[in-house]
Parts: sequence; C-alpha cells; structure tokens
Amino acid sequence: MNLTEIRSQRLGDRYYRYQHSSGLTMLLCPKPEFSSAYALFGAEVGSIDTTFKTSKDGDFVTVPAGIAHYLEHKLFESEDGDAFARYAKTGASANAYTSFDKTCYLFSCSENFKESIEILLDFVTHPYFTEETVRKEQGIIGQEIKMYDDNPDWRVLFNLLEALYQNNPVRVDIAGTVESIAQIDADLLYRCYNTFYNLNNMVLAVAGNFEIDTVIEAADRILKPAENLSIEAKVPDEPREVGEHRVEIKLPVAMPMFNIGFKELPGSKRENALGQVLDEILLEIIAGEASPLYRRLYDAGLINSTFGTESFTGRDYCAALFSGESRDPDRVYEELCAEIERIQREGVDAAAFARCKKAIYGRYIRMLSYVDDIASAMLQAHFSNFELYELLDVIADCEIETLNARLRDNFAREYSALSVVAPA
Repeated sequence: MNLTEIRSQRLGDRYYRYQHSSGLTMLLCPKPEFSSAYALFGAEVGSIDTTFKTSKDGDFVTVPAGIAHYLEHKLFESEDGDAFARYAKTGASANAYTSFDKTCYLFSCSENFKESIEILLDFVTHPYFTEETVRKEQGIIGQEIKMYDDNPDWRVLFNLLEALYQNNPVRVDIAGTVESIAQIDADLLYRCYNTFYNLNNMVLAVAGNFEIDTVIEAADRILKPAENLSIEAKVPDEPREVGEHRVEIKLPVAMPMFNIGFKELPGSKRENALGQVLDEILLEIIAGEASPLYRRLYDAGLINSTFGTESFTGRDYCAALFSGESRDPDRVYEELCAEIERIQREGVDAAAFARCKKAIYGRYIRMLSYVDDIASAMLQAHFSNFELYELLDVIADCEIETLNARLRDNFAREYSALSVVAPA
C-alpha cells in the first residue's frame, strides 16, 4: 500500500494521501480515539462552472446557471431507489452540498462504516437521469429558489455579491434562477457529470474512527479507472471596479440587515486559500469583539450580537465581508471605512496583531478536534493545491508587515459595497 504521509511538524498530527488506481485521490485521517467517522466525496465543480471544456472538446460549452446544484439533487436517485433509503439501513447520517466551486456528498456514522462508504462510492459514480425525473426536479428546485428569494439573510448576501461583481458567476444564486433551471435536461446533466465527475477531478476525504484498508478495499471493488482528461473552466473577466456601491431592498424584517464587502484581487487557487487565513487575522484586528471599532459600534447601539466577519474566498474570487443588524447601516459602513483607513495610515497595532494571530491559530487548532472539520479542510486544501497543515504554518509565520501590505492592497473604499435589507 503506497501511502504518502502528510505530517505537521508543529503538532505531530498526520494524515495520508493515497492515489487510487481509478484516478481518485484519497485523503485519510484515521483517529481511533474518536467514536465516529466522517466522509466527504467531492468534485471540483460548483455554481461558477457554467462555461467549460475538456481536452477532448473542440470548444467551450455554456450550461445554465444552477446546473451543479441540480446535478447534486439528481445523483441521489437511481433505478434501484434513493441513496437516503440505503443509508437509513446503516444508520448513517447523509447529506450533500453545492458551493460556488465544489460539490460534496457526505455521511457521518458511529457504526457500519464499511457499508456506508460503499454506498457513497457507489451512488456518486452511477448517475441515472431521465427526462421525466429531470422535469419533476425542476418544480422542487424552483420552490427552493423562491424560498431563498424571500430569505433576508440570503438576499442581503447575494445582493452584495451582485453589487461587487459585474461578470463573475459568483453573483448568481448557487441554485440558479427559475428561468435557468427550466433549460436543464438529462443530456446537459450527463455532459456536466461526465466532465467534472471524472475521478481524476475528485477527492475522497475521510476522518475519524475507520480503517484505511476498509476504504481502499471498497474503492477497489466499486471504482473503475477513469480517463485522465484535463478540464478547463472559464470564468468571465472581472473588472477591478464594483458594479454598485449601495443596494437596498425591503423585506419583512424587524431591524435593517446589512452586508459590507471589500472586493479583493484574486490570485491562484493556492494564493486565494492561503490568503484567506491572513484576511481572517485582519478581520479580527479590524472588527473582532476585542477591537476598538467593535466596542464603539456596540456601545453606540449600532451593532448587536449578530455582527460578524468572513473571508469570502474561492477559486476565482475573494472578498472581505462584514455583516449584522443595525438601525443605521450607512453609519456602520462609514465607521468601518474610517477605521480601515486609520489602520492603513498608522499601521496594524503590534499588540492587536499578536492577540489576533493567536486567536486565529487557536481557531484552526480547535478545528482539528472535529472529524467533519478535518475532512472538509483536507478536501479544500487539496482542491486549492496545498496541504492542510500549511495553513498553520502561514498563520504562525505571518509578520505584521505582510498584513499591512495586504490591508493597503485589498481594503479600499472604492472597491467596496453596502447591501441593506430594510423593514418593509
């Protein structure tokens, strides 16, 4: 068994990479001291992947928005029944999700791991679509889209993304629109599946109480070698400028909700992913609960406990987000911009830097205590062309000058936007 050990020199932790003969990359982190196991089977395809081709195609094909999410829904069905019914017999808890740049199928269990991993590998690699079942799903997903259209948390975020981004598909709802999904048929689903669900474009990440041999033996029985095709997904050129600086809609909410975003210049997948942890330190310095800005806004009644920050980062996009509720979102936006500009002039405070760096490092250390977080982080690291423990090294080795430069380059008022959902 040709396992490659990936070890953290700082922690002594380790996991293993195994390249299966089918083309599938396996990331395996056995932890026998845990009572459960968690498995993720992911394909590097998300809602932004609407224009693509393989090395066998002469030209790009463009598919309707929402097709990756649609495909996720349909894969649970087969001629023999629903995958959830199969999981019910093993006692495993199963689910799936589609993000902007990946789709993952998962389960967690405390027993019957062998049977559950076999189900996962089997149903994801055996698609079954018919025109009848595809049409039936359009109504279900259409209702889901309409439900999110009325969800203020969802709308305040996507209105912000529409304001920040002019061309990047990240501005479109992951599920697409009612109009776009009406264009999806079985042939398009198979085209998308056969492109992105090639095992060379997928990762199986498992963490917790399981035996490595069990996973590999299941893969040997179920998986067939995949043709090694290269995939090129094209994202439209995105200008540096935002589309709008302020957007507002009205919905039945008790207090105005806001999202503020600073549009950053994306780099490679690796640069974006490793830059995310640097942004997390910066966000903690700027507006974490121990920051002067947070205290001023909270004491003035301009924010409440819903206030938070996020480094919104993926394959072809990155932005720093601030969100919450406020009786005066425009005042929060002005105070935030003023604080960022002050820190840009004066530089990051050394004591705040040391404190926030430790806080983010501790957050990632805690992550390694949860099997679902470990599996998710291994998978994301692989898709982003690095190894999980490099994140800890980036944080530990981060210097204050790096953050000052990143703050100057990426946090500019002219490349920011404010999204508000006001009471109807």
